[in-house]
Amino acid sequence: MSFYEHVFIMRQDLSNTQAEALIEEFSSILTENGGAVSEHEYWGVKTMAYKVNKNRKGHYAFMKTDAPSAAVKEMERLMGLHEDVMRLLTIRVDGHEEGPSVQMQKREDRGERRERRT
Repeated sequence: MSFYEHVFIMRQDLSNTQAEALIEEFSSILTENGGAVSEHEYWGVKTMAYKVNKNRKGHYAFMKTDAPSAAVKEMERLMGLHEDVMRLLTIRVDGHEEGPSVQMQKREDRGERRERRT
């Protein structure tokens, strides 16, 4: 099995509990098909850079999974068919990092920035 990271954006008119329920729904789909969700994070409502389906904001969610590719494809297929999911991104990674994602870390906890190239 491979490690994956998924980020998906849901419609802004959902409530927080509905967005959390959607995360749980997609997690259960993945586990039913032989995968495992090691961690998931709800990032909240964020403003997007451009309008997507006439929406300026969306609920962002992040999942770290360990699953076979067939399970990931099935989850992506069902996400694409779901009317509340506007965008999704799946990335295969070599391994999961420990701790919260960069999005959930406080600014003080993050490492130093690299120098800008000129």
